Amino acid sequence: MLSSFLGPRSRLGLSIALACILLDQAQKLWALFVLGIAEGETFALTPFFNFTLVWNRGISYGLLQQYSDLGRWGLIAFRFAAVIFLTHWLARSRSTIGALSLGLIIGGAIGNGIDGIAYGAVADFFHFHLGTFDWYVFNIADIAIVAGVALLLYEAVMGTGQPGDAA
Repeated sequence: MLSSFLGPRSRLGLSIALACILLDQAQKLWALFVLGIAEGETFALTPFFNFTLVWNRGISYGLLQQYSDLGRWGLIAFRFAAVIFLTHWLARSRSTIGALSLGLIIGGAIGNGIDGIAYGAVADFFHFHLGTFDWYVFNIADIAIVAGVALLLYEAVMGTGQPGDAA
């Protein structure tokens, strides 16, 4: 059973996941409890970047917003089921890019899952905007997930596996 979740690149991927979780949670704890930012409060850091607290009760990009306990726990269960699936996939990954990618996604999913358990919603802070263009508010976990997916797509399209790393 354990061999289903441990493979040649698991240590790398899980180390990346742990680093993402720690960085994500440290930033959120700092913002919430040291900086003491309140929901909707905004700090303009540059003309195109704000630090703003938004509670996301859904998944990426505010999709599937849930306001009931059943919905909240459903999203938490979905995130952790995804982590189990991705950890199993990581155990079979033979490329460094694949392990890095999956580690980023796993770490981001766990980081946002922790928020769902601890706060009932995901704490998002980073807000880019330019003129009337307004981007979503996101967090470090979201960055990790998007970067991981982008790297997986890059690897799939470019075939960047190392010699001898083929699955």
